[in-house]
This record gives sequence, structure tokens and C-alpha cells, in this order.
Amino acid sequence: MSSSSDDDSQQRFALGFLFALIALTVFTVVGVAVFNYGMGGDAAADAQQGASLPVTMVGSAEPVEPTAATAPAASGSTVTTETVTVVIPEGASIQVTGGVVNFYFATASADLAPGAAEALATVIKGVEGGRKAVVSGFHDTTGDPKINEDLAKLRAQTVRDVLIGLGVPTDKVDLQKPAVSTGSGNDAQARRVEVKLLD
Repeated sequence: MSSSSDDDSQQRFALGFLFALIALTVFTVVGVAVFNYGMGGDAAADAQQGASLPVTMVGSAEPVEPTAATAPAASGSTVTTETVTVVIPEGASIQVTGGVVNFYFATASADLAPGAAEALATVIKGVEGGRKAVVSGFHDTTGDPKINEDLAKLRAQTVRDVLIGLGVPTDKVDLQKPAVSTGSGNDAQARRVEVKLLD
């Protein structure tokens, strides 16, 4: 009788352990998929490796074709360098200007725009050079002010968490609430997270 009870107990333990292992595997797969989806595919891996092309991302209502510029090489031949402008639908985009990285967000969204890897790589490179990343979230003036403020905070936390997830030390990323969280510019420009690289 006790042998049967021990067998039942061991079987329940083994079954419970198996279910826990399956649940852990499912949660891990879902977590990785959500992270990659939020980062636009392989953006996390791309950001860790750094960008190989000089890329400028700006928000615009019109699609813009890549432009090519030529520069003389040291040997007298001509080298073509490319500047790519990426337009993201619904207002989500990234712009890097003079040491400030702006992550623009679509309405009611805290998802980073696809192609964020280059901008994240810019921040990571700045931090590796001894600078500190100051992250601030802003919102537009449409809708409920409290919801907008919470969304601006969530967007800033998303950018901070992604940077930390990519290996930036926690003490090198400072999340600061701006004195006025309503962003400047039109609604698309106002919905942003601003990352300043400070010495």
C-alpha cells in the first residue's frame, strides 16, 4: 500500500515538474517573440553589433528614396556613400540630431519603430565613450492628459529597458520626467522619447 502511495507521489511530482518545464519553455518563447516584435525583428542583435551603414531616420509624410553621394577616395577613385531616410507609417520613426536621439511613437503606442537599431547603437556607443544617457518621455495634446502622461512614462521606460537589455549599465541610463511633459511641435513630433547623451 505504501509502495503504491510512493509511486503515485513520484508520478505526481514528475508530472508537475514536466508541466512546469513546458510552461517555462512557452513563456520564454513568447517573451523572446514579444521582445523581438517590439524591437522590429532583429533590431536588438543589430544594435549590439552596431550599424555598418550611416543611417539617418526622420519622420515624414512622404516616402523618400535613398540618395547617393560621391566622395573622392585617397587613391583618386570615387567612393559612393549612401544616406538612407526611413519613413515609418502612422508617425513612428527615429531621428538622431546633434547628440540627441528622438524616438517618435505612433498614436496610443509604446512600441519602438522598426529600424531602431541604428539609433540604439548611437546611444550605446555614446555610453561606451563615457557619456550618460538621459531618457525623457513626452506626449501630444490630444486625448486625456493623465493617459497621455502615463503613456509618455511607459514609452520612456520602454527605451530605458531596451537599452539596459542591450547591455548598457543601469547607472548609465537616467530616466527623468521633464518639467513639462507635453512635447513641442505637431502631434507626431510631440509623441517622443528624447535621449540626450551627457558628459
